[in-house]
Amino acid sequence: MNRTFINRALFRMAAVSVFFGFALAGTAAAQDFQKSYQIGAGGEVRVSTVSGDVIVEGYDGSAIVVTGFKKGRDLDMVDIEDRSTAGNIDVSVRYPKNCNCDVSVRFEVKVPRSVAYDFDRVSSVSGNVEMSGVTGKVHASAVSGDVKVRNVAGSVSASSVSGDVDVEIDRLEGAESMKFSSVSGDVDVRLPSSLGADISMSSFSGSVKSDFPIEIKQERYGSRNSARGKVGDGSRSLRMSSVSGSLSLTYSGR
Repeated sequence: MNRTFINRALFRMAAVSVFFGFALAGTAAAQDFQKSYQIGAGGEVRVSTVSGDVIVEGYDGSAIVVTGFKKGRDLDMVDIEDRSTAGNIDVSVRYPKNCNCDVSVRFEVKVPRSVAYDFDRVSSVSGNVEMSGVTGKVHASAVSGDVKVRNVAGSVSASSVSGDVDVEIDRLEGAESMKFSSVSGDVDVRLPSSLGADISMSSFSGSVKSDFPIEIKQERYGSRNSARGKVGDGSRSLRMSSVSGSLSLTYSGR
């Protein structure tokens, strides 16, 4: 095998490697935003995206760290906006008007697990929302995606249009109302057995299940199932609903 043939082969291999390197760079996720925040207990946290997941996890650090990852061909057409102030965090995504962009933004958020915050808006239009190991008031939502909230100390409201809602609260705090809903998905909520609430559950075409001692009714003519009753001191309002999904309200820790 002569030296000219070897050199040509090596050149072709190098060219192929460069080509695939550029191709992957256009579609692979890259860290495009990262910032640390120091806000006190009770501060508001808002993180939202249009296309992509939002993942919030409690950790043992002292700062809230928000990291954004863009993915797709049109990375430069979408901006990550930070409108945070001294007392709150507000990070979102801005797309150009009438943009048929091939780009999504995933947020990963680390929060001190022992500090209670007001997670006023954690949301995605086309993606999943996951939260775990946090303390405070949680409002999580998705349009086309699932919402999963686990290992929370505080109160939660969660909703999805075309996805499931799965929530587990380890310790209830405060007396805020809680609402869990989906249009075309199941809603599964697990709460401490010491819950005190005025409970209302309603599904038009799904089953209703409760570990708590409330009355479950099924319409004689039709498919609507519902449940209503007070448990404990009835101090908070708890609403669960789905149009075409099942509802489950059970004890946490199982």
